[in-house]
Amino acid sequence: MNTTTHASGVDQALLYPSPLKEFWQAFAHNKGAVAGLVFMLILVFCALFAPWVAPHDPSEQYRDFLLTPPAWLDGGQMQFLLGTDELGRDLLSRLIHGARLSLLIGLASVVMSLIPGIFLGLVAGFFPRLIGPVITRLMDIMLALPSLLLAVAIVAILGPGLINTIFAIAIVSLPSYVRLTRAAVMGELNRDYVTASRLAGASLPRLMFICVLPNCMAPLIVQATLSFSSAILDAAALGFLGLGVQPPTPEWGTMLASARDYIERAWWVVSLPGLTILLSVLAINLMGDGLRDALDPKLKNAQ
Repeated sequence: MNTTTHASGVDQALLYPSPLKEFWQAFAHNKGAVAGLVFMLILVFCALFAPWVAPHDPSEQYRDFLLTPPAWLDGGQMQFLLGTDELGRDLLSRLIHGARLSLLIGLASVVMSLIPGIFLGLVAGFFPRLIGPVITRLMDIMLALPSLLLAVAIVAILGPGLINTIFAIAIVSLPSYVRLTRAAVMGELNRDYVTASRLAGASLPRLMFICVLPNCMAPLIVQATLSFSSAILDAAALGFLGLGVQPPTPEWGTMLASARDYIERAWWVVSLPGLTILLSVLAINLMGDGLRDALDPKLKNAQ
């Protein structure tokens, strides 16, 4: 009896893998997504342990090594693997410490736009005739403005700085979450389980947050991942324009702005921060593609 039960359990485990295992199998099927995940894990590790990983203090100036090229070029120094900037600061250390700010801005702005975006989207979906049109028209107005221009206007009003940069990027990202949540909710409201919950006497908050919202999370997770990369780009753009994080704090966009006058004399001062932004955004977008493939049942069945 026990042997039969054990064998039956093993067969069920083989036929019906756990949701986490099934998700990982679908995600790992996309090799680009795995490569992006590995790169982001390395970047997050460097950001979390920047004081110990970085070889130098990011603000320390070595006046005898101004614009020193990377170690593999003529005139390079092994103590400065990626060279130094116009003030003699170690470029590798500044890139590692800059990852902390870029990832912080991306994560904080996504959270600050995701939570109110989900709430407004739920309200718009559950009240399509009363509050829904007002919220939808407001989001349409925000989408009609170029995102970077809107972010620049917000930061110009509030003033440059880390907190205002996060706030501006969160406002710019808000409409996409509202519209996506509203569309997902409108598609779920006609399902049988919602009707059954209504007949069972479920309250409105329970319908919104317990019944409907979990079934709308898959596209929102993908959108949050892609918005993370957009937030890093917007933060770099604001920093490049002098409206983001202010020097001497190491931030990738600010590093680009301070080094643009030396692009002909020292290409690495501009190219390496730009390459870091490029690789980070590419890795996040690849992860987003993998998440979309793993969370979309239609795409999983097509594999």
